[in-house]
Amino acid sequence: MDSSAQIFQYLLSGLANGAIYGLIGFGFAIIFNATGIINFAQGEFVMLGGMITVFLLHGCHLPLYFSVFLAVFLTLAIGICFERLAISPLKDASPITIVIITIGASILIRGLSMLIWGKDTYALPSFSGDAAINLKGATIMPQHLWIFGITVVIIFFNRLFFYHTIYGKAMRACSVNPRAAGLVGINVKVMVLLSFAISSALGALAGIIIAPITMTSYDVGIMLGLKGFCAAIIGGMGSGMGAVLGGLILGILESLGAGMISASYKDAIAFVVLLAILFFRPGGLLSRREIERV
Repeated sequence: MDSSAQIFQYLLSGLANGAIYGLIGFGFAIIFNATGIINFAQGEFVMLGGMITVFLLHGCHLPLYFSVFLAVFLTLAIGICFERLAISPLKDASPITIVIITIGASILIRGLSMLIWGKDTYALPSFSGDAAINLKGATIMPQHLWIFGITVVIIFFNRLFFYHTIYGKAMRACSVNPRAAGLVGINVKVMVLLSFAISSALGALAGIIIAPITMTSYDVGIMLGLKGFCAAIIGGMGSGMGAVLGGLILGILESLGAGMISASYKDAIAFVVLLAILFFRPGGLLSRREIERV
């Protein structure tokens, strides 16, 4: 493989991984916009999506696509329970208190998952087979096409939801000024609950579509959650599209760094980029100066 084909291969792999980081970062951005909360349990929703699908597929012998649908629904239900039991009862809690609660919830979910499914690593079958597709000297797996396609569809429908539906516009209003939104009749608590439901479903879907490539286990959500958080910071925590862009940038830099420098630095690259963004542009690449989150 010549150097141009090799770089193209790195770019394809980086875009596929970056799309996953972007979806996870999108979940971070949705909750942050509606509540101002950084939910560090987001990575565990990614893990739950993959692990529940594996359990339904191999343990309950359900068809793959029905297992995927049911896993997303069950993870969404877990996200709703998390918000109702851990976030909703809090009144006037400081941001650091809420962050600690989300970290505690992450540890709890991970521990329960280890007790239920053990420490083994599991894989899901590819959605469209394992025959590699040749593209200008590089190869891409059919599962990568699923990742790209699902990411584009999710971005489209989220755009449609937030800009062309009553509930989406209400969530955007809550992100700008929750108190004013409440004064005009918007139920802010319902909007917060909806943000957790959407973000948990997105996390589950990300965990499912990446499981045939990277496999899944009880602790896979730790690093994926951190990289999704990095994607959200890179693009701007207040911007869902920025999180997707940040994920793509992060995925490409990771892939190029692992291929051209050393695979040992693959995970470190995310945090180097994060530190650089925080130092030079703390609000993210697509941040808006008029919005300030504390």
